[in-house]
Amino acid sequence: MKFKYHITSPEMLRTFLQKNDYSKKTISAIKHNGALLVNGQAVTVRRQLVVDDVLEVYLSQEVPSLNLIPFIQPLNILYEDEYLLVVSKSAFQNCAPSKDHKHGSLVEQVLGYFNDMGLPITPHVITRLDRNTSGIVIFAKHGFIHYLMSQTTLAKYYYCICYGAVEDEAMIDAPIGRDPSSIIQRRVDNNGRQAQTQYKCLQRLPNYSLCKVQLLTGRTHQIRVHFQHIGHPLVGDDLYGGAHPIYKHQLLRCVQVSFVHPITHKTIEIHDKYDAIESIFNMI
Repeated sequence: MKFKYHITSPEMLRTFLQKNDYSKKTISAIKHNGALLVNGQAVTVRRQLVVDDVLEVYLSQEVPSLNLIPFIQPLNILYEDEYLLVVSKSAFQNCAPSKDHKHGSLVEQVLGYFNDMGLPITPHVITRLDRNTSGIVIFAKHGFIHYLMSQTTLAKYYYCICYGAVEDEAMIDAPIGRDPSSIIQRRVDNNGRQAQTQYKCLQRLPNYSLCKVQLLTGRTHQIRVHFQHIGHPLVGDDLYGGAHPIYKHQLLRCVQVSFVHPITHKTIEIHDKYDAIESIFNMI
């Protein structure tokens, strides 16, 4: 992956890179396994740039972890360009390997997709979903793009089905921390990190509600913990009080994301299907 710049003011190359959001880690990687060219000639970060110079930055070639075992299985691709890949994940699949599920993860599936196309790309997970949550997951095609995406604001929206009749709309503002009795579970804790979840009820049945939810912060298990906290656990979520005889995973799906693209600076809005959740709601 490379970037090309036309210099409009004199300054040191290192300063230019820093101004353009190249982290110290990225600059170091370029020096060891990449290239910096000014007017077609290799230079170092100490090069003094002048007006009308043409700078080409070749990012370092990344090598995926040996712990990842790529596999080929069709991906549900929602968006792809030179820098990002956005896919829809089904329930019962990890975004990345874990102690209990070492392989078969989405990142390994994406790596298999790139390998099959002959692309030497190492995917980086930008947005993660719990194993049993479905919907949109964003990958960067280089660590530098991952870093740039960490500097931007992501708006994320979900559909969920919860028990009981919730308010028409509300914001749940309750800090979340680890549950000391579990290595996995979280809970509302006054000593935890700030967490805010906005929701709007779309439909109600006597025992269930269908909601559209926006994450205003990004804590682990946030929606699941917050809905349990207000007395309306997600249907199928046996970790947070929502066990169901038929549905064995939480009925929660990421259906929309929007962000400013870190390279093109255009607003990108991506939608995933939510009719599956609506169909379940109408049958539940």
